[in-house]
Amino acid sequence: MLLRVVFLLITFLSVAGLYFSSGKDNKGLAVFSAWAIVSGLLSYCGFYQNTDSFPPRIIILLVPAALVVLYLYRAFQVEQLRLGWLIAIHVLRIPVELTLFELYKQGQVPILMTYSGWNFDILSGISSVVILAMYLKGRLSVPILIIWNTLALLLLITIVGIALLSAPTPLQQFAFDQPNIAPLHFPFTFLPGVVVPIVLLSHLLLFKATLKQGKYSEGMLYFGFSNCIRCFAKPVQLGTFVLH
Repeated sequence: MLLRVVFLLITFLSVAGLYFSSGKDNKGLAVFSAWAIVSGLLSYCGFYQNTDSFPPRIIILLVPAALVVLYLYRAFQVEQLRLGWLIAIHVLRIPVELTLFELYKQGQVPILMTYSGWNFDILSGISSVVILAMYLKGRLSVPILIIWNTLALLLLITIVGIALLSAPTPLQQFAFDQPNIAPLHFPFTFLPGVVVPIVLLSHLLLFKATLKQGKYSEGMLYFGFSNCIRCFAKPVQLGTFVLH
């Protein structure tokens, strides 16, 4: 019961983090809140627990979430983004990984999905604390932020792939002895349905903000990688990208 409450809190903080990172734009809050209600009700009623259907019902959870990410990425303008909050969202990856480890001990996810297995995403959460501290002290350069954002995104993609291939669907390739069943149950459906999409969106918005802030503008295509890195080697200008 306690673990469920903790994860509901993580979900709430994810949505709140997106709200503040978008400059208190109500679009993100409204869309993710509505989707959380719909997916949460389906999960509570056991809709996703039917693993024999094809296509897998988990697709009905993932596809709308991906569309929400695409919509909000296009809807949010760079000028309204708060870079500090976009970074701060990733700190939540620490309690998420701790939750996954507890779920493993309860037999609801495979060890592959924990930091004792193939999941090193907790490093993204820990390093985000350092990145956020550097940003708030004015010591964060654009290249460091882009490199960190890229590596953390790759770690996210890796664990998402492991989770999908460990779930009890026709696509399953791993963990047949202890599959990934936690996302089929409430409230852990919010992990692939809300929390991961928000983390992914924050990665994409960080790229959107930093590349424009660094006057990237396709520079890598025209001037080469080395010149592009040199033009980025300066502190991030705070401007509107502040944590408040």
